[in-house]
Amino acid sequence: MKVLLVFAHPDARSLNGALRDVAVAELQRLGHEVQISDLYAQGWKSAVDRADFPALAPDERLSPSTASKTAYEAGELTPDVQGEIDRMRWADVLILQFPLWWFTMPAILKGWVDRVYACGFAYGVGEHSDKRWGDRYGEGNLAGKRAMLIVTTGGWETHYGARGVNGPIDDLLFPINHGILFYPGYDVLPPFVVYQAGRLDQAEFEARAEQLRERMRTLATVTPIAYRRQNGGDYLIPSMELRPGLGAAGATGFNLHLGDEKPER
Repeated sequence: MKVLLVFAHPDARSLNGALRDVAVAELQRLGHEVQISDLYAQGWKSAVDRADFPALAPDERLSPSTASKTAYEAGELTPDVQGEIDRMRWADVLILQFPLWWFTMPAILKGWVDRVYACGFAYGVGEHSDKRWGDRYGEGNLAGKRAMLIVTTGGWETHYGARGVNGPIDDLLFPINHGILFYPGYDVLPPFVVYQAGRLDQAEFEARAEQLRERMRTLATVTPIAYRRQNGGDYLIPSMELRPGLGAAGATGFNLHLGDEKPER
């Protein structure tokens, strides 16, 4: 397989850096091809602005989605953005790796998404009618590929449990897993989360490293999160509400968008 790992930590000597090296080494040992987008090392530009659209007339109002679509279709995206799109098209698997900062991804990684997810590539794709509402949520240009998160966080696992004060980790990661990865078509694998990131001793690190190696060994076989496909009949179009009667008894919030199949851990 071909694997793209997008890495978002400012220090390669960090726990994240060590975990990245473990994952890459195991993937290469298995014979997979790996490319790394190290956003801090690349000096990735995070903000979407007029510099992203050099063909835009100076007196023209900047509508990012419109400008993005125009540039994408004309082949006029900036080289850094086009390079990442080419990598995404190349890869069978996308891995986003980052520390959980203030309950989400670091700004540099969000900026990668903002700029690389061009209109016409990651969104704004497909027919919009009374039968379909675009190719998204399980369909799109990235359908047939797999994606997953490698995440570290300083809190305890119980802090992110069903009754934990920080909220369930699956809920915190839902906007990324469902809204960033599933939206353009990826089959989303359960995340690999390392808790108490600043407190691991060597033995605990080795245990987590072996668990990560096992996840890399099962990239092609682990069951994806069973998100409901938008155009699969579960949602009313165009309101995009879940059909009455669907969803487990008592299910609310994000869990409504899960089917009956339970993901592996």
